[in-house]
Amino acid sequence: MVVQAEQYDAAAIMGGLYGDGVIGLKGAFPREWADALAADIWRSFDEVKDRPGGALPRGPHRFYVEVSPEKISGFVDIVTHPWFVAVCEAVLGPDYRIVEVGYDIPFPGAEDQPWHRDFPSPPETLVGRRLNSLAFNLTTVDTRPEHGPFEVAPGTQWDDISGAKDDMFPARELWGRYIEKAQQKLPQRGDISARSALTIHRGTANRSNEPRPVLVVGVDAPDGINAHHHDLQVTPEYLAGLPARVRDHLTCRVVEQVEMIEQHHVIEGLLQPTY
Repeated sequence: MVVQAEQYDAAAIMGGLYGDGVIGLKGAFPREWADALAADIWRSFDEVKDRPGGALPRGPHRFYVEVSPEKISGFVDIVTHPWFVAVCEAVLGPDYRIVEVGYDIPFPGAEDQPWHRDFPSPPETLVGRRLNSLAFNLTTVDTRPEHGPFEVAPGTQWDDISGAKDDMFPARELWGRYIEKAQQKLPQRGDISARSALTIHRGTANRSNEPRPVLVVGVDAPDGINAHHHDLQVTPEYLAGLPARVRDHLTCRVVEQVEMIEQHHVIEGLLQPTY
């Protein structure tokens, strides 16, 4: 049976993202599909890891890379999944825009990040109490506590931290609130989650002997501005081959040949030690 987007409850979706700020769907994809995603990520990482602007540090032994959808063979599977569509439409409206594809890799030795949000809270959220962007995450490993899992402080997407460093990094004296609220997420291969990138969170120390790659797909409402910080690229042939229900939601630059995406969204605060 084909599950349609309307079979997912919009009220539950909105309740989760406006409440805790993060929701997930277990077993959205086969585990073998997640293994293919991992292979795509490692192939891409090998291409850019030694090139300036290719892999940005997000703390010790932790890197973030933006990539063209063409490099991710399961991209269409992700953005046409009924849950993905239902979440985007419920929170961002029917004209949502896909603005970012990338991946985060915490290697063994990665340390705790400072508590942060991924960008300053826009007035639509801080004043208007409306979410106008989401980040979807897909793990490529079965996450264990020693992998340094994602840690989130539920409900903090509404916190006003104006005046904090870059309006993103709450002062250290406030960390007790986030530590008290913290939940560690242990997704498994094939799971997908959606979160507000404004919910205060951090990556934790990877004490395992293996890296933990995670794919990220960023989506905006029509009034979101995150596309300004990214450079999603596709070739004309790839764009023409996409289903209309994907093509119509893609904010991208059409290029004759996909190039390495030189990243500009450096988060300096993540390079500071937490000790």
